[in-house]
Order: sequence, then structure tokens, then C-alpha cells
Amino acid sequence: MDRAQKEQLVDELGQIFESSGVVVVAHYAGLTVVEMQDLRARASEAGGAVRVAKNRLAKIALEGKPCESIADYLTGMTVLTYSEDPVAAAKVAEDFAKENKNFEILGGAMGENALDRAGVTAVSKMPSRDELIASIVGCIGAPASNIAGALGAPASNIAGILSTIEDKAAA
Repeated sequence: MDRAQKEQLVDELGQIFESSGVVVVAHYAGLTVVEMQDLRARASEAGGAVRVAKNRLAKIALEGKPCESIADYLTGMTVLTYSEDPVAAAKVAEDFAKENKNFEILGGAMGENALDRAGVTAVSKMPSRDELIASIVGCIGAPASNIAGALGAPASNIAGILSTIEDKAAA
């Protein structure tokens, strides 16, 4: 890898560290290619991504970024799992770690907040952005349907009364 490629990689990593809602750092020594592909596919499904990079270049990219505190985790064979959604990457990494003993989560960052192993676990248990939006829409939609039902009920009652009166008048 020549100097220009390294500079480009540092820029790409810098963008990842700036724009990601969460970055999870893990050791992946012993994972097979198929297992890494599985991790990448899961991250992609959740709206995230997985990146393996040289620790030295990742540390350079971290300088001056909000999540600079994760530089201490960048030792050995590390992989970065990241997403814009502050929960998605943590959920993917946590689920993958449960199934693969060779995937060891070290920690991560959520914006400026450094996360240790327990912090990543806690973030992974939070509802995702999509789940939160769905619950908010459900809360907003419920009163509207109740109002529509309440407004519609008297009209159906009046219609029923009128039809009964018509039936009696016809008889």
C-alpha cells in the first residue's frame, strides 16, 4: 500500500468516525472468511458496515474526532462495525459475538462517549431508530383512531334510529 492509498484510507476512516452513530471495536482472530462475510451481511441488512483497517492508520484517522477515545482498543486484529443508527451496529456485533466465540467485542464509541464492553451490550439492548419511530407513530395514531371511532359511532346510532323510525312508519 503506497502513501496515497494510505492517505485515502485515513480519509475514509475519518469519515466513518465522524458520521457514524456508533462504532464497535472487536477482535476477530480465528474467524473464517465465511463468518466474516456473514458479519458483513448482517451489518449491511441493519444499515451498517464492517471495516478491517490497520490499527496505526485508524489511530491517525481518529485524531481530532469525537470518538478519539477508542484508540486504546485498536490493538491486535481488530474490526470496526459501524452504523449511522446509534443502535444497529451494536446489535449486530452483540448478536454475532453470542454465536462466534472468536469475535470478542472490546468496546466502542457513541458520538463522544466511549463505551466499554458492558456499554456496547447496554446500547445493543436499546430499541433501534425504526422501532422508536414505529412506537411513536403507534402512539400518535391511536388517539386519532379513537377520535374517528367516537365521531363515527353517534352517526351510526342516528342512522340506526332513523331506519327504525322509517320501519315503524311504513308498518
